[in-house]
Amino acid sequence: MTTFASGTDTLTRDALTVLQPGFTGTTAPDWLLRRLGEGLASVGLFGRNIASPDQLAALTAQLRAERDDVLVAIDEEGGDVTRLEVRTGSSFPGNHALGAVDDVALTEEVARELGRRLAACGVNLNWAPSADVNSNPANPVIGVRSFGADTGLVARHTAAYVTGLQEAGVAACTKHFPGHGDTAVDSHHALPRIDADLSVLHSRELVPFRAAIAAGSRAVMSAHILVPALDPDRPATLSRRILTGLLREELGYDGLIVTDGMEMQAIAATYGIERGSVLAIAAGADAICVGGGLADDDTVRRLRDALVSAVRDGELPEERLADAANRVRALAAWTASAAAARTASPGLPGPAVLSSTNGLNGSNGSNIPGGTGGASGAAGVNGAGGTDVTGGANGAGSAAATGGSEGADGVPAGPATEVGLVAARRALTVTRSASYTPLTEAPFVAALTPVANIAVGDETPWGVAAELARLLPGTETAGFTGDDAGSSALAAAAGRPLVAVVRDEHRHPWMAAALDTLLASRPDTVVVEMGVPQSAPRGALHIATHGAARVCGQAAAEVIAGA
Repeated sequence: MTTFASGTDTLTRDALTVLQPGFTGTTAPDWLLRRLGEGLASVGLFGRNIASPDQLAALTAQLRAERDDVLVAIDEEGGDVTRLEVRTGSSFPGNHALGAVDDVALTEEVARELGRRLAACGVNLNWAPSADVNSNPANPVIGVRSFGADTGLVARHTAAYVTGLQEAGVAACTKHFPGHGDTAVDSHHALPRIDADLSVLHSRELVPFRAAIAAGSRAVMSAHILVPALDPDRPATLSRRILTGLLREELGYDGLIVTDGMEMQAIAATYGIERGSVLAIAAGADAICVGGGLADDDTVRRLRDALVSAVRDGELPEERLADAANRVRALAAWTASAAAARTASPGLPGPAVLSSTNGLNGSNGSNIPGGTGGASGAAGVNGAGGTDVTGGANGAGSAAATGGSEGADGVPAGPATEVGLVAARRALTVTRSASYTPLTEAPFVAALTPVANIAVGDETPWGVAAELARLLPGTETAGFTGDDAGSSALAAAAGRPLVAVVRDEHRHPWMAAALDTLLASRPDTVVVEMGVPQSAPRGALHIATHGAARVCGQAAAEVIAGA
């Protein structure tokens, strides 16, 4: 059992217990180990902390040698937001692709396999899934991180994801309560505002969270958003009306409430991280997430001291801090029991073999013949001029699993290792012109590259060039942005087969203009949309992948090359 350092009083231990800090490097620094001995109960991991599965397992073992019940958290959504495979791209498609397939059994299986890989590396809390309904197509930070714009679809897949992840022994942290989907501002940069009325919030934003709670989500993450219909004065993370009145009392949630990163500008630039942390705990939050940007001992000390001082000054009831700390310890106990159960019974129930011949996206975005359909949004409509819209890439046999292999980052892969690729293939919406034939010579891939949001980051590669190069050696690529992107890409292609890769064309006028330029000169251009497919499909071949995970690029490359 963990032995706490002598001289650490209960109040200080509780203040440390509610923090979820990050750090730099691939081994635990001395200050972090010391804080674990003093009462710190959680650690957050980011891409900067992960070099390989073996290194990650050694790191988590190092943390548990200091505190055996430590919560090791990570922001591993799969898809565009990956920390486990930050240098290669994810082996699992993200939420939007899973929503496009609309097969809840598949979503549960993907989450279970992702959870198994996390658990194998010693991670026991995942800040996922996103339960946000992406009702605003201009949303700059959610987008493909959402299962979709349909409330019922988001709810059923959120529940399936929570179930699969937790069956692998990893606690789910459903986010971003009460819903970040109807925003046009990124809370990493400023404070978003949602002006929906109560009836809309209850029928749209809150429905997936009710489903997550019913599925037993062990944690819920708050959003740094202002929702005047719920609280006109304070953002959700700092609102007692929202965290205690709505989430705890009205929705009946009894698990851990975690804040989004407190160094995000929505909080840091308006309240400051110390004041914001005190207000968050007072409002009903149980754990303070910090460390994506501020990742040092000084940050931990500042937040610890702010909480202790707030209690001593009468601003924060000591029993509220103690209750928050006890909820952290309760989740730690659950993860420890889940790990013990996995050790006692190391073989999880084997997944069913999934065939990519079922549930393919059809011309109206429905699934043929499986699933419930209606998931793929603006893409998946019939293209102009007699185009043929089909779904999926491969026929029978594309789901063949291989045991005992490794993922792209060397992460040990189990019997279901191919489930991510199967899901990515099924998520494709493909629009072909009558004259299109698969490429047989190496193309030039023009990546029309937008600025990545902070949640996704710019460390992770995306696109189809690497996968096409495996199928068509000699494939070349370059990135283009801005007003001259189209003409520059045409010049670089120099007559070779041309593939244009975009991400959220509908949100970037320069990107749409670049495609106009490309298609005017080269109507044979293949267009791959790896964001939300809101714009109408165009090009000789248009593929909507519903996300930019590595496996999404692989699935698209297979279609382009006819593999």
